Amino acid sequence: MEKRSILNSKIFKLSRICALFVALLAISGTAFSQENAANSTDKPYDPKPAIFEHIGDAHSWHVSFPLVKSFAIPLPVILYTDKGLEVFMSSKFYGTNDIETAYQGKNYAYVLENDKIKVADASGKPDETKRVLDFSITRNVASMWMGMIILLIIFGSVSSAYKKRSGKAPKGLQSFMEPLIVFVRDDIAIPNIGVKHGKYLSLLLTLFFFILINNLFGLIPFFPGGFNLTGNIAVTLSLSLIVLLVISFSANKYYWKHIFMPDIPLWLYIIMVPVEIIGIFSKPIALMIRLFANITAGHIVVLSLISLIFILKSIWVSPASVAFVVFMDVLELLVAFLQAYIFTMLTALFIGMAVEEHHHEHGAEI
Repeated sequence: MEKRSILNSKIFKLSRICALFVALLAISGTAFSQENAANSTDKPYDPKPAIFEHIGDAHSWHVSFPLVKSFAIPLPVILYTDKGLEVFMSSKFYGTNDIETAYQGKNYAYVLENDKIKVADASGKPDETKRVLDFSITRNVASMWMGMIILLIIFGSVSSAYKKRSGKAPKGLQSFMEPLIVFVRDDIAIPNIGVKHGKYLSLLLTLFFFILINNLFGLIPFFPGGFNLTGNIAVTLSLSLIVLLVISFSANKYYWKHIFMPDIPLWLYIIMVPVEIIGIFSKPIALMIRLFANITAGHIVVLSLISLIFILKSIWVSPASVAFVVFMDVLELLVAFLQAYIFTMLTALFIGMAVEEHHHEHGAEI
């Protein structure tokens, strides 16, 4: 009986705590709704600027940690104008209280418009008659360098571990990386390229781990993550261009013969040859769009779910919104590996088609 009374007492205390918590939520929700009613003249929240700021590039790296005041890391601005080269830090565009302002350089005055640097006129407005070439170290460039440095550190450590522990079982980081390296070799390179896989294995490993590590860092909501490198069309275009060049310079005579002199009637050449030429470029274009679209779509969905809290202006939406965001982040974790695998596998498949040797079998003589 005493145990039961103690248990009932604990349940009663717990229920009071839960009731107090619900009451606090109700009070907070009421206060929130009252504040919104008082500010009903405010414009509705537009999530597009925040979403496009995240998925786009920037001349500074915004840093935000929980319970810590956010700030921005300035990055170098490198401009080439008709008057010469000009270099300065992006912090020059921000005055007191982080308000954007024009910066007077040695050649021209410059202003940021939608995070694009343009020459400013006397009134501080963009002068469309002046053109500048922007070679700045943007957030995407800085994050790409960071990913490359991390890859060099990881593979440098794994390489030295293999040299020191020759003939021994892998240990530490080596034991974590070895299954991934063997997976790329045995399940991607060898089945699609064949005996010549060793020549292209370094390229496939670089593509796989470069895409994977930047996909993973893009899922981290705070510094040093929070960027959208593999969701940038310029980055996926560069990767696809590398694949196109490797395929073109590695292709054998059978590959080019199939494109320009296929074994079909001559009257079909006018149809098939243009189709085959288009196919040369459609393969890397498909790689470019697939990676760009999947990664960017994931970031947009997550940010849109978070924006629902501010669009509907209700604290009661936050539990459902956060739950869906957690689900999407888990799904995006799978997509991060899947997109790295698909890009690398299709690259190996296209290379294998270009270097494949055709052997004509002859029937046995009777």
